[in-house]
Amino acid sequence: MLKLTRFLKPYKGYVFGGQFFKLLEAILELIIPTLMAFIIDKGVKNNDTSYILKIGKVMLIAAVLGMIFAFICQYFASIASQGFGTLVRDALFEHIEAFSHTEIDKFGTPSLINRITNDVNQLQFAVAMWIRLVVRAPFLFFGGLVMAMILDMKLSLVILSILPLFLIVLISVMNKSIPLYKTIQKKLDKLSIVIRENLSGVRVIRAFASVDYEKKRFDESNNDLSDTAIKVGKIASLLNPATSIIMNFAILAIIWFGGIRVNIGEMTQGQIIAYINYVIQILSSLIIVANLVVTFTKAAASAARVNEIFETKSTIGSRDNLINKQPNQPDTKTLDTPIVEFKDVSFMYNDSNEYAIKNISFNLKKGQTIGIIGATGSGKTTIVNLIPRFYDVTCGTVLVHGIDVKDYGQDGLRAKIGMVPQKAILFSGTIAENIRWGLESADDEQIRSSARIAQAEKFIDNLPDGFDFKVSQGGANLSGGQKQRITIARALVKRPEILILDDSSSALDYTTEAALRKALRTNTNQYDMSTIVVSQRVNSVKNADFIIVLDNGCMVGIGTHKDLINTCPIYHEICISQLEKEEVENIEKCYSASHV
Repeated sequence: MLKLTRFLKPYKGYVFGGQFFKLLEAILELIIPTLMAFIIDKGVKNNDTSYILKIGKVMLIAAVLGMIFAFICQYFASIASQGFGTLVRDALFEHIEAFSHTEIDKFGTPSLINRITNDVNQLQFAVAMWIRLVVRAPFLFFGGLVMAMILDMKLSLVILSILPLFLIVLISVMNKSIPLYKTIQKKLDKLSIVIRENLSGVRVIRAFASVDYEKKRFDESNNDLSDTAIKVGKIASLLNPATSIIMNFAILAIIWFGGIRVNIGEMTQGQIIAYINYVIQILSSLIIVANLVVTFTKAAASAARVNEIFETKSTIGSRDNLINKQPNQPDTKTLDTPIVEFKDVSFMYNDSNEYAIKNISFNLKKGQTIGIIGATGSGKTTIVNLIPRFYDVTCGTVLVHGIDVKDYGQDGLRAKIGMVPQKAILFSGTIAENIRWGLESADDEQIRSSARIAQAEKFIDNLPDGFDFKVSQGGANLSGGQKQRITIARALVKRPEILILDDSSSALDYTTEAALRKALRTNTNQYDMSTIVVSQRVNSVKNADFIIVLDNGCMVGIGTHKDLINTCPIYHEICISQLEKEEVENIEKCYSASHV
């Protein structure tokens, strides 16, 4: 928690102000039982109405002032706690945004969402309770104890004998409940994962008639969480009845022994009433302290989870450090300098013991197109994810314009790249707004031109509102092919130096894909774009300047379509499975004739 107090600095006036007004309220609360004793012992006993009204007015003023002070404290606590939560969420979001895919994979999306919402809410609540009760509860405890002793020291022995028993109950309940509160946070993460998977994969679940299985899976996770919550709830529920019993026995003892002291003339009836009120204040403040301990324990668990994010440094460096670290730009007129170059690159994911790709070396020059093909899991996407530095290489070097990608600022590097990911992701808003993600300043003509190249213009114009058609969350109201074409337009609108198409036409029919390839070829040449096409379709890559063939993370072939058919067995097998037999045989004959 202490590490997060830096977010309270802008609100320290509200923090101390809130505690000050709460202290004033507590002082007034301590005075009221004594004033009540005066009314009973002097006003009621002597039937002095004017005295009763006089002291009653003082009590009324004290109560009104106490209420005003409490409102002011509540107001300050609300501003400070909500402001604190806002700053923490902002900082968390900014920090997470700087994470590479490695850190995001490590935490998992549901856990990150829980930490930035549920855990921060828990911290907000703790801050509010800190301002409102941390000063008040101890002050009432010690103040009530002192006032009770001033009234009668001998009767205070009853309180001192009750306190140890009271503390034993509090500590016992806390010792059993606090570890369970920490467990609940972890089980909440697990439940969030199940919920997220079910909501995002609802179509697949229904398609495979797995609703019952997923309901069972959800019930298991939900019941696990609820069982733990019920268990801790049962333990915590013992606190109030147990402390109430002790408090009532304490009041009974005070009335008993106090009555004896009234009979012998050592105490008055008003003092007994005041004494009972002070005992209630003392024991109630202990209950509040116990609840505060539970609240701060929950907050401490949440703070540890939040601090874990802040203490996790991105493997690609912090955004602030890298944005300003711009390398000297090479002379782009020198065609011999590759736009992209891999030098003996190997990469291993954090949770794996095997390399995803091994010893990859190639270079891509300005205006060239490279195709990457291979079986599922062969490392195609891994290669293209290393270029915009979503991950850092384990071994070797990735260069852009002859400069290590680690020497670029993230924004500077990614400004050169247009990325069309394997999974088409759209955001809620209009189609035009989604395409404009690629270039914020893009005008309507640029958006339309990019959509035309991506073969999206026609279907967009047929939609009810055209480019102003509202895309639902995740693009659920569009087909897979439509989403892919919009994401391609989004990448094209920025006219990037490097265009990466990661299996971005898998949902397109062959006619649309052929038209897309033709339009891309024409326009990438026009804008001198260097293109990397990742695909499992031979037709998508066969016209590339050269093709890389991957198998189990290794580069088993590199060359043109015609060369690879004859020199790379794996590529030959892929072609046989996808192309007409006559086409493959003709290429083989031409290749043999040219090498005679």
